[in-house]
Amino acid sequence: MGAKHQIAPDHQEWAVEAHGLVKTFGGHRAVDGLNLRVRAGTVYGVLGPNGAGKTTTIRMLATLLRPDAGSAKIFGYDIVKQPQIVRQLIGVTGQYASVDETLSATENLMIFSRLLGLSRAEARRKTSELLEEFSLTEAAKRPLKHFSGGMRRRLDLAASLIAQPPLIFLDEPTTGLDPRTRNQMWETIRRLVRMGTTVLLTTQYLQEADELADRIAVIDHGRVVAEGTPDELKASVGQSSLQVKLRQQQEIETARRIIEHVLRVKSTVSPETGNITAPMADPDHVTDLLVALRQEGIHLAELSVQKPTLDEVFLTITGHGVKKNRDESNVLEEGAVR
Repeated sequence: MGAKHQIAPDHQEWAVEAHGLVKTFGGHRAVDGLNLRVRAGTVYGVLGPNGAGKTTTIRMLATLLRPDAGSAKIFGYDIVKQPQIVRQLIGVTGQYASVDETLSATENLMIFSRLLGLSRAEARRKTSELLEEFSLTEAAKRPLKHFSGGMRRRLDLAASLIAQPPLIFLDEPTTGLDPRTRNQMWETIRRLVRMGTTVLLTTQYLQEADELADRIAVIDHGRVVAEGTPDELKASVGQSSLQVKLRQQQEIETARRIIEHVLRVKSTVSPETGNITAPMADPDHVTDLLVALRQEGIHLAELSVQKPTLDEVFLTITGHGVKKNRDESNVLEEGAVR
């Protein structure tokens, strides 16, 4: 998105610091006093349902929209007062899908590279590297109008990496991709972070946030309603649960009594499966429980410890789940910021 800019040493800890960001479109408050802190060198997930304010937030942080209130800094540089420096430090997917639909992937990447100041030889080398990285070498000479949605998404990310920016905004980068291509994108994102890049990722895919993010902000109605590591968010909505299945169903009541005594909790039995479920605050107690069950001669068929899922986090925090696919309710937010 610009020539590479050196980050000052005193600005290296926090890639993003946002305080009280507000953006209103007509009577709709798309972002409503949002606070965010993203540590450099991490993947930060912004998770929310359609219309929650994810895209509007990204566009403000990327200097594409001016906030109505609040402030934000990228590596210490103010997004309103120092937008030129900020633009040199970031890459944004979805901003430039192509220069010309009739040009090939190679030609598009070459043009981006030259616009960013690379020499012809450097541009050729960078283009070749990126085409290989994103599995586009075979289609490199094909015009973009013949690309699939997944190929376009991969080329878009490749273009945002030409300048090797220290911060990349990925706005729902894998929506609509097949599982294999999504996994390739995940691996590329992990590789970028290993190389020192910071990634701010918006997504509706709970698994994606769980797989990639070091920390997650859950946003709803334009504000952060929960923030933490994936494990912290899961723990916030309830304890882990112990699931026990016995070899002999007639031993259920004895086993249940032992479980409740050792774990000091109340348990439930599924009438369909006969599984015993009990809340468990301390996984270390599993060892004590196994010893007690063995002493009574009770044999287990299965035993598992299950944490709450991000689905449960969402349902608890926002009162509704995250849609698995993009739908028309995105139009309000995205149409407003075009």
